[in-house]
Amino acid sequence: MSEIRNHHILSVLVQNRPGVLARVASLFARRGFNIFSLAVAPAEDEGFSRITIVVDVDSAPLEQVVKQLFKLIEVVKISELDPRRSVERELLLATVRTTAEQRGQVVELTNIFEGKILAVGAEAITVSLDGHPDKLDDFEELLAGYGIVELQRTGRVALPKLDREARLRAVSNKKTDNGKAG
Repeated sequence: MSEIRNHHILSVLVQNRPGVLARVASLFARRGFNIFSLAVAPAEDEGFSRITIVVDVDSAPLEQVVKQLFKLIEVVKISELDPRRSVERELLLATVRTTAEQRGQVVELTNIFEGKILAVGAEAITVSLDGHPDKLDDFEELLAGYGIVELQRTGRVALPKLDREARLRAVSNKKTDNGKAG
């Protein structure tokens, strides 16, 4: 379970080329910057990927991190996402030791957190949960009481929150579009 208080969330748009992730990771390692979380996937535009990096504030001043990243030829754009103004998500998969008597408790706990049961065995159950990292931390802490056999978390992905006016326009447009005859 990780508690991240002083961190930066960087969204880095890069050209999707072989080795770019290795170059980004080695840049952080060479400079002694501590990465809490790293997630990468294709971006909305073909030929680009988005890397979400959660960086420890104490190990790396933001200016220094950004300057070093922009030195990489494949980096197209870097955005810092303020945790108060962004939507963050993570995925957790866990196999938990359970007796027949405890299985219902783990299922109920998973349902309370709006998770999913992925597999049930004689002595264990595998669950998944996606959501804000704080929610996953709470869930993980409660699962620990049953005995976690294996646990994997994806790392954060994040996007800026839509501003209120943009959300209202989107809802208004959707209502208008739904009212049109096709």
